[in-house]
Amino acid sequence: MKGKIIGGFLVMFTMSAAQVYGATLYMDPNNAELARGDTLKVSVRLDTDEGECVNVVDGVLSYSENIQPVDISRGASILSMWVEEPVIDTTNRTITFAGGIPNGYCGRIAGDPRLTNVVVDLLFQSPGFVIGAGSATNTAEIVFAKQTQVLLNDGKGTKAPLTAYGSNIELLKNAGSSINNEWGDIVGADDINPEEFSITLARIPDEHSRYSIIFNTTDKQSGIDHYEVIEEPMVEANLFNWGREDAPWKDVKSPYQLKDQSLNSIIRVKAIDKAGNEYIAVYVPETAQRTIATETKIMVAVIAGVVGVLVMVVLLLTFITWRRRHKERKKLVEKKHEDDTIKIDDIE
Repeated sequence: MKGKIIGGFLVMFTMSAAQVYGATLYMDPNNAELARGDTLKVSVRLDTDEGECVNVVDGVLSYSENIQPVDISRGASILSMWVEEPVIDTTNRTITFAGGIPNGYCGRIAGDPRLTNVVVDLLFQSPGFVIGAGSATNTAEIVFAKQTQVLLNDGKGTKAPLTAYGSNIELLKNAGSSINNEWGDIVGADDINPEEFSITLARIPDEHSRYSIIFNTTDKQSGIDHYEVIEEPMVEANLFNWGREDAPWKDVKSPYQLKDQSLNSIIRVKAIDKAGNEYIAVYVPETAQRTIATETKIMVAVIAGVVGVLVMVVLLLTFITWRRRHKERKKLVEKKHEDDTIKIDDIE
């Protein structure tokens, strides 16, 4: 499945390339020391040969059992579209991800001192204690698996010749004088909301061609943690939503298939970063887009039928009441006439 989606990226991001150059994936730092219980950020970075452009990075990393991955951040990533969001598999001790770069990535701008070539940031922690004497140090390895590949921005899915460098981390036997949590410091300092974004309505091709929404944003500090969505019935549509409970916010990924296919709901998507900051995007379907769902049509028909029956019952009761009063009035008039006749006879 992932291969098919990557193929879609290649169709979308097409540029011609006359020559085949190489790409380099490496981890920064490639060597480090980590005291017991401390956390270290390891950045996966991408370099390309001069004149080369790539548009897909499909990474598979493996790590040794003596170190623990605790989080992943893609806030500073050059990848803007994700085929497979970063996933930590603790059973197989792997980290996988795949993403694309519209129009391709051609390397850092010459003379730019900033390392603006981050693919993902990985957060690793050394175990808090070690059983047994052991040696003074213990080396943890993080390496790129052979499945890792970088594809050229040539519209053909050409694999770029790839050089990959992992990272060796010396795990010190003892804890440091103080806890060093580099990632915790980054998250703690993040008080900026995720960047603004918009929601796109689309029909995802399938047998039902149902409505879905597409959304994406970035957070340059701690990175996006997750998205949540809520579909709120419109005020003017409340007649057709009797008894419908307001659904709570729920975790989703893009694309997300809407529950309300009639588009009579206001759609809100909340992006939440790893520090808890959030930004909410709103989509209000246009009047021309809204339809009455089948169940709503049935409800309207039932309501119309019930109203019709009630109207008939009211008219019938009104008629019966009128007839009864008319008869009573007629009897009173006849009785009065008889009384008047008797009085006249008495006089005579």
